[in-house]
Amino acid sequence: MLRSVILDAFHNVSMTNTTAMGYTSLRPPQQQNFTSPEYEYARKRSSWVLPLGLFILTFLSTLMAGAAWAGQNFLEITTWITGLQYSVLILTFLAAHEFGHYFAAKYHGVDATLPYFIPVPPLFMPFGTAGAVIRTRSAIMTRKALFDIGVSGPIAGFVVCILFLAIGLMTLPSQEFLLNIHPEYRQFGGAIPDYGLHFGGTLLYSWFERIFANPNGWLPPMNEMYHYPYLCVGWFGLFVTSMNLLPIGQLDGGHIAHAMFSDGQARIGRIAWWFIAVLGLGSLLSYVHGRIIFDSPDSLYTFFQSLLLPPLNALHSIVPAFYQSWSGWVLWAVILRFFIRIEHPYVDDEEPLDKKRMAIGFLAAVILVVSFCPAGVFDIERTEQNAIPKSTPRKSGEMTRTPLAEPVTMPLVKR
Repeated sequence: MLRSVILDAFHNVSMTNTTAMGYTSLRPPQQQNFTSPEYEYARKRSSWVLPLGLFILTFLSTLMAGAAWAGQNFLEITTWITGLQYSVLILTFLAAHEFGHYFAAKYHGVDATLPYFIPVPPLFMPFGTAGAVIRTRSAIMTRKALFDIGVSGPIAGFVVCILFLAIGLMTLPSQEFLLNIHPEYRQFGGAIPDYGLHFGGTLLYSWFERIFANPNGWLPPMNEMYHYPYLCVGWFGLFVTSMNLLPIGQLDGGHIAHAMFSDGQARIGRIAWWFIAVLGLGSLLSYVHGRIIFDSPDSLYTFFQSLLLPPLNALHSIVPAFYQSWSGWVLWAVILRFFIRIEHPYVDDEEPLDKKRMAIGFLAAVILVVSFCPAGVFDIERTEQNAIPKSTPRKSGEMTRTPLAEPVTMPLVKR
């Protein structure tokens, strides 16, 4: 999903007519005026054959990813059935988002294709898919149409995500479920080590834990919650929804902001971009801090250590969460700045939005805030210090926290 936006951004360097999840171009493609029956037949056939084929392939790739999340060897076909629930859930989320855009486009008379699902084997992306893409074949001419098409996808996806999280938390199995996947944890008497792949906390996820989980039950830590399909897909969907809602360029949030504030979107977009860039800077400073914290006889190393370590230690003491930001924000900031661009293309329509649409737009901003995850997805290496857990499992009602440990930079989604 994230990669669909990235790939589409690169594609738009030379062709600005592609639509990705959260990225909708306003300029229709240049089409030749073919009117022959053969051309119309080929056009109608291609409108569903390719989307259907890609959907089937994505179903298979997400089956594999679901099997991997379940602790199975996804290279064995016999294990794929264990990923069925995950596959159905993530495809449901993707379809909700993309068909939200699709039906809004149809309502306003904008020609759009069916969603193209993008399969990616879990060897390259742990979620089994890079998302879904639609393409518009006619221009979006009014601010109302721009707003409706932009906001419908994120809201549809958000509703699906909160339903998944609520169901997942209300139906959590006992800790025995996780111990069957990781029998090596039994030696720790119920405590879970802190190393491994972590999903960062969000306001909404923490609130839902307090509201829907069993008050006396057991909650999986954020480095093990991907074994639970409802929680995994619900969290991932919120993460992607928040990224799409950033009021920048031709992201969904950019469409919404331009429809609401016209030229004011550019100022809002620049503020949002600087926020993302500063978040990415936190991960870079964390990397530098982790490399100069140790003593060394090298004189050049000692010089930089004396110069940089005091301010970095002070920053870590004052705002430790700043060092836990997702390293992927650096790449995302570069893509937004140089490919998607900060300013939204101007829509020549002076009619303002009605009060109902303005209220929905502010609701989308609230969704962005409660779904936003500064820490993203990151990995903590196993060390002698964290190999043996020092804390007991969380109980329902305890706020989700990101562990204070040095993250290891990984590409894109896996940090």
